[in-house]
Amino acid sequence: MAQYELLLPKMGESVAEATIIKWTKQPGDFIQLDDTILEIATDKVDSEVPSPVAGKLIKHLFATDDVVQVGAVIAIIETDSGDTSNLVTEESKPIETLASNNTPAVEHIPGIEQLAETNKEEAKPQDFKSSDRFYSPLVKSIATQENITPEELDQIKGSGADGRLTKDDLLSYIDKKTDKGREVKQQPVSSTPAQPVSQPIAQSKPLTSVSGGDEIIEMDRMRKLIAEHMVMSVQTSPHVTSFVEADVTNMVLWRDKVKKTFEQREKEKITFTPIFVEAVTKAIKDFPMINVSVNGNQIIKKRDINIGMAAALPSGNLIVPVIKNADQLNLVGLTKAVNDLASRARISKLKPDETQNGTFTLTNVGSFGNVMGTPIINQPQVAILAVGAIKKKPAVLETEFGDVIAIRHMMFLSLSYDHRVVDGALGGSFVRRVADYLENWDLNREL
Repeated sequence: MAQYELLLPKMGESVAEATIIKWTKQPGDFIQLDDTILEIATDKVDSEVPSPVAGKLIKHLFATDDVVQVGAVIAIIETDSGDTSNLVTEESKPIETLASNNTPAVEHIPGIEQLAETNKEEAKPQDFKSSDRFYSPLVKSIATQENITPEELDQIKGSGADGRLTKDDLLSYIDKKTDKGREVKQQPVSSTPAQPVSQPIAQSKPLTSVSGGDEIIEMDRMRKLIAEHMVMSVQTSPHVTSFVEADVTNMVLWRDKVKKTFEQREKEKITFTPIFVEAVTKAIKDFPMINVSVNGNQIIKKRDINIGMAAALPSGNLIVPVIKNADQLNLVGLTKAVNDLASRARISKLKPDETQNGTFTLTNVGSFGNVMGTPIINQPQVAILAVGAIKKKPAVLETEFGDVIAIRHMMFLSLSYDHRVVDGALGGSFVRRVADYLENWDLNREL
C-alpha cells in the first residue's frame, strides 16, 4: 500500500495561505475519488478540497483553525497505487503551520511587521475562549497586537462565510478606528462612545462629515486592491481602443426562437454571453497573437484559450471567473459554464482556481444599459473586449432592389489592447472578426 500526500491547492492570485475551517473526513475513513476532505477559507474564496485519489485517510497533518501555506501537505491517504514517491514519515513533515492558536503568524500581511513592532510592549494577551464565535489565528493575532478585546471583536460584523470575520474586515475596522482617533485629537471629545463597524467590508461605507456637507468615504480593502490593479495596468500597458458597430439581428432573433425550448431541455437559460464567448474564441483562433502576455521583452503565446468574464458583485466590487479551454466547449457547454460561474460568483462560492489563468477577458457593459465602453486591460493579458447594449436602430440595407432603411438590432464592440505588442491592424482586425461571427449568425442553427 502506498501513501499519498494531499497538498493544499492554489487559492488564487496573491493568496499564499488558507484557514482550515472543517475536516469532513476523519482518520480511518475510506475516501472515493473527488470526495470532499476538508473545507478551507481565504479572504477571497471559501472552498472545499476534494481528494484526487481513492483510499483510506491515515492522518491529518493540521488541525481545524490552522492557517496553512499553499502547497503544504495537509493529509496522508493510503492508496492501492504502487507509487511510493509521496511516502511521508513523521520526521519529514514538510511545511509547518503558518499560524496556530498558540503560534500566531502575521508576517505575510502588509504593514503588520511595523504594527507588531510598534505595539510589542503594549499588546496584552487576549482570552478568546469566552467567545462562541470562530476567529482564525490570524485574526486573533492582529486583535492581540491592536489590544482589541474579544468583546469588541464580537461586535464587528464579518463578510466571510456564515458571518466569519476575515482579516480584511478587522484591518478595515482598525483603519477606521485609527482615523477616528486622529479626528478626536483635532475636535472636542464627544460624550457619545464610538460605535463599532456593523457592516461587512464589501459593503461598509465609513463616513466622515466635513464642512459644506461633503462626505469622505473610505475604500474597502477589495476596492483598494482593484484600484491598485487598474492603476498598474494603465501604467504598464499603453492602451488603445478600437470600436465596431455590429448588426446582430439574426443572433437576437435566433435566441428568441430557441430560448424556451433550450430552457425546457437543458434546465438553463441561454443569455447572449455564451454567444459572445464563442465568437471571441473563434476570432482568437484566427488571430492567435491576441492571446498572449508580455514578460519583459518576451511575448508569451498562450496555448490555452481561457476566457475571463467580468462579473459585478452585489457589493459593487468586481471579480473575473475564468472559463478554461473555452474553445473546446460547444454552445450548450458554454451556456452552462457561464451560468454556473456567474451564479456562484454572486454568492462567493467560486473554487480557488476559477479566477486564475485567464488569457483574454470579456466584459458586458451592455448589462448596465451602456452602449460602449473603454475597458482597462486585465494584466497580464493584452486585450479586453467590451460588448455594449443591443439597441433597435434604423439601418441601411443593401438589397437587389437597391438600398432600404430597416429596423435592426445593433450593438457596439470595443477592444482595448496593449499597444506594446498589439498594433492597430491586429486589434482592429480582431474586433471586426468577432463582429463578423455575430453578424453572420445562422438563423437555422441547431443546438
